[in-house]
Amino acid sequence: MIISPKLHQQLVILLAGIRAPLSTRMDANQMITPGDEYGDEAKDFVEARLLQRTVHVILLGASPQGQLVGSVLHPAGNIAEHLLARGYARCVDYHSGLLGASSMARLRDAEKYAKDKQLRLFKDHVQRRKETGSEFDAVVSRILSADTIFVRNKAGAERKLNLSSIRQPKPSDPSQAPFQADAKEFLRKRLIGKHVHVSIDGKRPAQEGYDERETATVTLGDQNIALLLVENGCASVVRHRKDDTDRSPIWDSLAAAEEVAKKEAKGMYSPKPPASAKMAEASESLQKAKAYLSFLQRQKRVSAIVDFVASGSRFKVIIPKENARLTFILSGIRCPRTARNAQEQSEPFGPEALDFTSKKCMQRDVEIDVEDIDRVGGFIGTMYINRENMAKALVEEGLASVHAYSAEKMGHANELFAAENRAKAAHKGMWHDWTPEQDAAEQEDSTTGYAAKNEIVIERKKDYRDVVVSHSDILGNLKLQLIGPGTAALEELMQSFRAFHIQLANNKPLEGPPKAGQLVAARFTEDEVFYRAKVRHVDRAAKEAEVLYVDYGNSEKIPWNRMRPLAPQYSADRLKPQAVDAVWSFIKFPPDSLYAEDAFDLVANLTTNRQLVANVDHVKPDGSLMVTIFEPDSSVGGASINRELVAAGLAYVPSKMEPGLRNAYADVIADLEKTMNEAMNLHLGMWRYGDTRPDDE
Repeated sequence: MIISPKLHQQLVILLAGIRAPLSTRMDANQMITPGDEYGDEAKDFVEARLLQRTVHVILLGASPQGQLVGSVLHPAGNIAEHLLARGYARCVDYHSGLLGASSMARLRDAEKYAKDKQLRLFKDHVQRRKETGSEFDAVVSRILSADTIFVRNKAGAERKLNLSSIRQPKPSDPSQAPFQADAKEFLRKRLIGKHVHVSIDGKRPAQEGYDERETATVTLGDQNIALLLVENGCASVVRHRKDDTDRSPIWDSLAAAEEVAKKEAKGMYSPKPPASAKMAEASESLQKAKAYLSFLQRQKRVSAIVDFVASGSRFKVIIPKENARLTFILSGIRCPRTARNAQEQSEPFGPEALDFTSKKCMQRDVEIDVEDIDRVGGFIGTMYINRENMAKALVEEGLASVHAYSAEKMGHANELFAAENRAKAAHKGMWHDWTPEQDAAEQEDSTTGYAAKNEIVIERKKDYRDVVVSHSDILGNLKLQLIGPGTAALEELMQSFRAFHIQLANNKPLEGPPKAGQLVAARFTEDEVFYRAKVRHVDRAAKEAEVLYVDYGNSEKIPWNRMRPLAPQYSADRLKPQAVDAVWSFIKFPPDSLYAEDAFDLVANLTTNRQLVANVDHVKPDGSLMVTIFEPDSSVGGASINRELVAAGLAYVPSKMEPGLRNAYADVIADLEKTMNEAMNLHLGMWRYGDTRPDDE
């Protein structure tokens, strides 16, 4: 380095952005170490052009070992570019931040020239040809994470893509994990439903625990999506191995953008993590749903995001303003059912309805108008996407039929029936073989059916069974175990089941997250014993699942680590679940939750750990039993527990009842009504402050 005409300083400089092969070296003991292939040639090439010549040096920084890094400019240009163009060196990534994207681009172009000509270091280089169909236009259908998306091409086929050379905030990094949800939402807002251009950069083969992955560059207009994420601190840049060619073509721009994001403390580089609150599950229980119902009804159209599509008409939606997630069901229509697991069978056009709804709604911004809730806490109402009624769209495509009663109740009957008529005329979906004569025949059948319904005669039964009430709730639902061969088989199974799970060799976790409908072995919280259970709902964020203990009927939320795979010898094929669904005959529990809980407590006191007698008065269409439960010594003509609940003012006799039932059990119902009137006159239980029954009763 020439400091002045008479003052020079000798420096050792690493050429920025490249690595050349080692040349032959001699140590202090005169030991010679042979160089790498082309190492001596590369040294001679540099000496011939630079030694004893005046050159311009640009110092860029220092290496981790303290060596100066810079560019040496020969009168003919940057010596690093000449080395690369003649195949004497390779590009390296770790100086990219010092050089900048534009300088690195020139170096990579020089390296590409040598590769194409197969010069020296690249003599065995085989140029990878782009496969047919590696570039295409598509619509973004789903955002899995900030670095993984699903797209649909023009043929409707869905592909999973990893954005090249970037990684979402790491869940395992405490400083990055809080930004994961925000990064995903950033990408969802900009991409979901948008037309993008996809260029496949490579494929990562399947590895242990990972499927084959396609890496791609995705652009929206002129905007590279990976670059947009990195610029906003929503993703970090992957450092590739030198032989890894499955990388973004703008890797250097990504690396430069990452450095800027770090300096400006954007996104996950911010020292202050985002405020996060646990998502409230509004449909977790009926009581919780009721707490949200009045608020949502007053709000009318509420902005929401579709988080999951379960079927053509059933969704999980998030209300960001309330930080709440709820189950939402479209009102006014009946959509064909879709199989929830491999053992079930979908109804005709059920999968088509699910696919249609997923394409239009998955992860989209929507508006919901809540009208009511169902018996399990699902919210019923109308969903609008881009101001279009989703129920109407399904009916118009022939993927749902109009449910007249609920459509008229919600006020959408005219537009839904008009849409259904258009679908019939066009023979769409479920109406593909429709004829006008069918409507006339159905109308005649409905009239005849209504008359026949009113003439239904239900035969009075005396079907007494020994039972144990294994579970009850404040809605009046029961789970019964029928005493008999199944009881002995269950006791035998449970003895074997407990012994099986005590053995350390059987302490195996589930293979991956549990799935709704899956049968597992679950450890019950109260006694720390394993029981057979079915997964009802999975909370991936909290790594918890709601499980139903199929032999006893109770349910609870437990962490995933309290579940194990269900061994084949304990499957439902060997012994079917022993808990039978039932309801109390001819009575209902109070609508007020306070008195409903009192009713629940009384039932627990009268039934817990006791063998009782139940008369099966009627079997409902869904297979559940309507039962009157007695003490063992008063099963014939004695006072029932049903009557005790009514007498305490903790249950009432509904006015609306199937005519056949009321006729068959007229004397029983009359006695219950007389008992109810006595409790009402004494202001017991739910009658303490007057008549608290629902208006329709």
